Amino acid sequence: MGKFLAILACGILVACGGGGTEPATRFATASGPIKTACVNSGRSAANRQICGCIQAAADQTLSGADQRRGAPFFRDAALAHSVRLSDTERDDAFWARWSRFGSTARDLCS
Repeated sequence: MGKFLAILACGILVACGGGGTEPATRFATASGPIKTACVNSGRSAANRQICGCIQAAADQTLSGADQRRGAPFFRDAALAHSVRLSDTERDDAFWARWSRFGSTARDLCS
């Protein structure tokens, strides 16, 4: 299960890294906590264009508070794992928004 969540936490970045550069290039100037976390994630696919596109998806789907809460997932898959497995209404609602963000990022950036 931990492996799945690690893949999910970074899956946004990986999913967005395989397509053409045009969609991602449009958002290279986007900035925020998700882009910063993405760029600093240490993953080989992380670059300003892809991470900017992922930030644009976050801006469309997540509040600033949700972005700040989810940004550490790029570095700490265990944190994502604990939120995903939590049974609180607050965490369940956040995870639903985070999943919607992941789908939006995949669609927008690939």
